[in-house]
Amino acid sequence: MPQITVDYSADLADGFDRRGFAQALHEATVDIAAAKPPACKSRFRPTEDIVVGPETEGHAHVHIHIALLAGRTDETKARLTRAALELLRTYLKQPEGLALHASAEVRDLDPSYTKFES
Repeated sequence: MPQITVDYSADLADGFDRRGFAQALHEATVDIAAAKPPACKSRFRPTEDIVVGPETEGHAHVHIHIALLAGRTDETKARLTRAALELLRTYLKQPEGLALHASAEVRDLDPSYTKFES
């Protein structure tokens, strides 16, 4: 915990400093949500196709999913989503010729969440 997943349009790959973004988001998650630094894990999933309304071209997206153990207030979650989107502005170059749709959400992990390390 936290488990961070970033879905992003494959067209953005060259202008997206994913490692830098992950490190900065991990720091923000520690500061805002009291996560432990070694527990922060991020993965990035490029998406090939995006459709926005009737449009199949001219758009790009980034959606940041942050899953935390339960117990954070709604205000803490909102602060973390705002921080994630602000960091995205730093680590993602605005794509030329594409409308960027960026969003973030924080949710509680299910009580069944379990992990192991070896």
